[in-house]
Amino acid sequence: MIDFELSLGNKVNVTIDGDNGVTVDDCVQLSRSLENNLDRDSEDFSLEVSSAGANTPLVHRRQYVKNIGRILNLVTCDNEKYEAVLKDVSDQNILLEWKTREPKPIGKGKVTVQKSVKINYNDIDSARIKLVF
Repeated sequence: MIDFELSLGNKVNVTIDGDNGVTVDDCVQLSRSLENNLDRDSEDFSLEVSSAGANTPLVHRRQYVKNIGRILNLVTCDNEKYEAVLKDVSDQNILLEWKTREPKPIGKGKVTVQKSVKINYNDIDSARIKLVF
């Protein structure tokens, strides 16, 4: 499970994800299991179990591991924004790499420069996979 939300009107939303994806059967099985452990007679509720969508934010380390090599759109808690390739994941941080054009140190024109940054999980406000078609 990566997200659980209880909203007004006793609407329960559960979002799940897995290293090998999530099937409809996975959602159905979890929904039935949850319903069997909730008492509809004492409290009416609606229950929705769904898989994480393509644009669902990454929140767990294992989600980052699963997406190594993909492009992330990431915003830090300091509002720094990155669009970069997720190159590595450790227990404390992630490593992003990207290329940018910068002025030459000497002379006119620009040169392509490879950049990288390590970002601690605690410093990430949001991270989403960039969809490329």
